[in-house]
Amino acid sequence: MTSGIEEIRSEFRGMRRFKQQIPDSECIEVLRRAPRGIMAFHGENGYPYAIPMNQFYNDEDGRLYFHGAKEGLKLELMEKNDKVCFTVIDEGYVKEGEWALNIRSVVCLGRIEKVQDHGRVLDICRKLGLKFYPSEEAVEKVIKSAGDRVNLLVMTIDRMTGKLVNES
Repeated sequence: MTSGIEEIRSEFRGMRRFKQQIPDSECIEVLRRAPRGIMAFHGENGYPYAIPMNQFYNDEDGRLYFHGAKEGLKLELMEKNDKVCFTVIDEGYVKEGEWALNIRSVVCLGRIEKVQDHGRVLDICRKLGLKFYPSEEAVEKVIKSAGDRVNLLVMTIDRMTGKLVNES
């Protein structure tokens, strides 16, 4: 018997450049470390709508969390269609003696929704804040001043693929 996520993943075609594919564990590492990525929504008039967003990968539930305002186009679009694509790339590295940059990218397809539990919102915002702010005190200061105004979104990942590309 397969889990729900395995059944969903089997609905997608395999990666064409499969020799460059990285394992899920590396994909998760990229998601943990990358400060932000690009979230694409089904946009207006048939055009995609893609915006940069800070994210937090939560090891506890394997989902991605994003913060933002309580109103705006992205919220209107997700109300109409909750399917999104989130893409990140790492900073890359150059192997000793070579010039070409090696970059890992991760593409996540899934569904996004608002987190309704305010306690959960604050808990995840603290974790997300620690990726960007220099101390817990700084995070608490921001939460105290803006915690009631933040909107937290959570993405359940239906498909995640990653690859390593050498830019030579």
